[in-house]
Amino acid sequence: MAQKIIIDTDPGQDDAVAILLALASPELQVLGIVAVAGNVPLALTEVNARKVVELSGRTDVPVFAGRDRPLSRDLVTAEHVHGKTGLDGIELPVPTLPLQAQDGVDFIVETLRTHDAGTVTLVPIGPLTNIAEAFRRAPDIIGRVQQIVLMGGAYFEVGNITPAAEFNIYVDPEAAAEVFAAGVPLVVMPLDVTHKALTDRAWVEAMRALPGRCGPAVAGWTDFFERFDTAKYGSLGAPLHDPCTIAWLLDPDLFQGRHINVEIEIEGRWTTGMTVADWWRVSGRTPNALFLKDVDRDALFDMIHDRIARLP
Repeated sequence: MAQKIIIDTDPGQDDAVAILLALASPELQVLGIVAVAGNVPLALTEVNARKVVELSGRTDVPVFAGRDRPLSRDLVTAEHVHGKTGLDGIELPVPTLPLQAQDGVDFIVETLRTHDAGTVTLVPIGPLTNIAEAFRRAPDIIGRVQQIVLMGGAYFEVGNITPAAEFNIYVDPEAAAEVFAAGVPLVVMPLDVTHKALTDRAWVEAMRALPGRCGPAVAGWTDFFERFDTAKYGSLGAPLHDPCTIAWLLDPDLFQGRHINVEIEIEGRWTTGMTVADWWRVSGRTPNALFLKDVDRDALFDMIHDRIARLP
């Protein structure tokens, strides 16, 4: 049977690729997509999510709007990376797919209550606000989550929005701290692994050459998205952070990491939002996450190409 998942997202070009990868994969049953404020405000992320679902042809998948701000902080966004729309790089039409009337956090709660315990995986690829709010509102659902596979954090690569913090965690560190402490099995895709998932020109052009609309869309997004990372890091391409979560669900053998303890810094003067990852197991704290560090980059990009080639 297909693995049931809920994608919680703030699209974002790499979020869009992750959504397409999931919707192209019959091994996954996407129960819904919930937007959150992050890369751009919620008014844009929910529209972007609907645009991507419509692009994929999978208009059977409902899209919901969740929280428009962090639990207790002002919203920080990343237009400097993703552009003013969050999906700069290609023009997509205004979506006809409707936004669901139900609140996205309520959808998460209801879904976890109505499906058998241990059968639904949460895949947050933006700030963890919606997940933390759902856990606050309905503590009974925490033990019903099969696992959380998230993109966020860093250890060896330190920060990309501050010297110490990765963006998704930094935007709502209180939410991240609550989710990491909840006791749900966690799989974490930090910058340490996603910065190894770099596009190259040959792959981008192969995507552009795919028939249909999805491959060229991915190429257009990558053309825009990579300019930030090539300038900042001197890399040859853009890291596709968020698709790593979906790829792990499809083939975990592509990745290597360790079960370690990860805590979220919420009080540091310079380190707020830091993922304090006990990679060397020196703290004595109980492991709470599978923290990934390495990826078979070529196999990952072959997977993304081959799956998205299935879409219209």
